Amino acid sequence: MIMSDPIPRDFIGYGETPPDPCWPDQAKLALQFVVNYEEGGEQSVLDGDPHSEIFLSEIINAKAHAARHMSMESLYEYGSRAGFWRIHRLFREFALPVTVFGVALALQRNPAAVIAMLEADWEIASHGYRWLDYQSITEDLERSHMDKAITLHEQLTGSKPLGWYTGRDSPNTRKLVIEQGHFLYDSDSYADDLPYWHQPSEKQHLVIPYTLDVNDMRFASAQGFNAGDQFFNYLKDTFDTLYEESATTPKMMSVGLHCRLIGKPGRIQSLRRFLAYVGQHQRVWVCRRIDIARHWHKYHYPAAGS
Repeated sequence: MIMSDPIPRDFIGYGETPPDPCWPDQAKLALQFVVNYEEGGEQSVLDGDPHSEIFLSEIINAKAHAARHMSMESLYEYGSRAGFWRIHRLFREFALPVTVFGVALALQRNPAAVIAMLEADWEIASHGYRWLDYQSITEDLERSHMDKAITLHEQLTGSKPLGWYTGRDSPNTRKLVIEQGHFLYDSDSYADDLPYWHQPSEKQHLVIPYTLDVNDMRFASAQGFNAGDQFFNYLKDTFDTLYEESATTPKMMSVGLHCRLIGKPGRIQSLRRFLAYVGQHQRVWVCRRIDIARHWHKYHYPAAGS
């Protein structure tokens, strides 16, 4: 006898028979690049935080300081001052689309970058108001930050964000996203190779999973990438596996990038080599996450009662 599991987790998903996503133009694989724009939204005593940033920089296991951490600040500033533009030039050169996970306060502090994103027709999804760990933040404060993020995002870009990704989310994050009522998707999940529907109530909510392994953040984490070749090989192996599997069951591949990480001269070449490698393959849909969301809403919205 199979007993139902009372905890609100899904260990089954699509199982052995994932759906055919029916990607446009009979594509075998949907490939999506995310540029996380966080520089200027990280923890800083200048913004009233109790200590300096400690996460995701060249200083592994950085210590928190109650005063300004000048080295940490400059490492983040490199991302907005130089790294972003190196990434922007590369994707413009290859004429490939991008989704930006943009921290609202960071975007506000670099208007030229926002203009460049919009002129390149990059999707700018919301990455929150601040780049903080929301696990232990109260629901009311998280809701307030979400409201601020959406308002500021609309002021900066001319429209509300349609996608959301907190990253270091809380048990309340998805509920708060759904409460907003206008989001087409969120990406605070790493649970699948395809989008899937989440139904907390009568309304369906789309989740487009993201990635922490096919991600340049591993340049700044223990047991991560030490050189660009390692990143390129991991990108290539992931692409090759999914492309091969997609002969029978088309899939989706996400790549996570950060301005202060992949934007360094010694790392950007690995990304360049991968973009060139992708260009050698047919039937690959390189797209934005909003394109995937609209496709899934149009062709895979659950039938009533399903």
